[in-house]
Amino acid sequence: MRDSLRHVGSSASSLVRRHNPDYKLLMYTTILVVIGLIIIFAIGPQRANVLNESFGSNLSGTYFVIKQAVSVVIAVASFFVFAFLFKIDALLRYRQILLYVGLAACTLLFLLGNVVHVEAVTQCALGACRWFVLPGIGTFQPAELLKFGMLIFLGGFLAARMRMGLINDTEKTIVPVLALLAVAAVFVIGFQKDMGTGIALFSIVAAMLVAAGVKKEVGLVLLALTVAAGLLLIVTAPHRIDRVMTFFKGDEASVDDPSGYHIAHAKIAIGSGGVLGVGIGNSVQAAGYLPEAINDSVFAILGETFGFVGLVFILVMFYLLLMRILSFIDRLEKPEYRLVVAGVFGWIASHVVINVAAMIGLVPLTGITLPFLSFGGTSMLFIAAALGVVFQISRYTVHGHIKEVTNENSRGRRGVGRPRYASRRSTR
Repeated sequence: MRDSLRHVGSSASSLVRRHNPDYKLLMYTTILVVIGLIIIFAIGPQRANVLNESFGSNLSGTYFVIKQAVSVVIAVASFFVFAFLFKIDALLRYRQILLYVGLAACTLLFLLGNVVHVEAVTQCALGACRWFVLPGIGTFQPAELLKFGMLIFLGGFLAARMRMGLINDTEKTIVPVLALLAVAAVFVIGFQKDMGTGIALFSIVAAMLVAAGVKKEVGLVLLALTVAAGLLLIVTAPHRIDRVMTFFKGDEASVDDPSGYHIAHAKIAIGSGGVLGVGIGNSVQAAGYLPEAINDSVFAILGETFGFVGLVFILVMFYLLLMRILSFIDRLEKPEYRLVVAGVFGWIASHVVINVAAMIGLVPLTGITLPFLSFGGTSMLFIAAALGVVFQISRYTVHGHIKEVTNENSRGRRGVGRPRYASRRSTR
């Protein structure tokens, strides 16, 4: 039995008895989805009125909740496909195709939106083209597909480097990962002007590198390079400099200041909610005062509607979901599985932390969705797909924690060492 466990890269199904998935993961996700539907139902009519009055639209009061419900149905289908139908090992075999499709979609969007300006199939706003227009369906954001593609690709790529003892090799591991991240950043942050999605991509890669066992020294160098790149991206974009300067104003930023209008109204919304909130359908800020109230700023509206108690409950749900995902990492045999789960943790955690921190003034304002709560389909679709993968992987956890003995200098062995189990009880 011990000899059969020598190679970490062996098939998980042959090493660990397949068991029931972790249904707590599904429970926490379902609760968040239901809360998201409730808040869209509450503020959807107000958002429709704003658009009707400001842009001459003719939207019904149920337009947004119906669209969100359709997005939920599609997300549920995505979760089901990746949890039960599309096996993770097959997904990893197609990792290069997934990555290439994501990069190709971003390239096509750039060409159609920024070069030849085909307005019929692209949607641009505030100087940024981030969406394809799918007639009769809605919009599609290829950056979300790129996130998913990078998640799966790096899961296989870094696992292969782990087996060869090359995870800290600059030429064969670190440089290729940085090159891929740089290309993704050019499309997402450069062309699409989407700093929030760019930060999420960095978070996915960072979480996977940590889980892969990158040395502290290498990690510090990568962190320094990331910070330097982030500062460069800020100083070369006037709107980002403006947001940073507004952040340093703190509570001095007011609704009379154009640069501070957004964050000031976000704080007003949260403060107006008090302990228990103003109640469903009674939001004032959703009536046109708070920008992006139904999307990136939905956390502030949740605070106004449900109050401090409601926000604490929502944050607890996110905490439980994230901790559940994190608990799988050191109980998985295959390095590919551990890395993918770590990437999903970084993905969701970055969205939650950045969105919440921006709405309460802890970090400069940036556009990023709050998973399952913000209005929109593409983000929910791919986060649901990623959670479906994690749900499937949860079938292969062992009872105790796995500790690996790595040999970074060993180039002739396929494995990085023999896994040691903290418990010899049932692997279920």
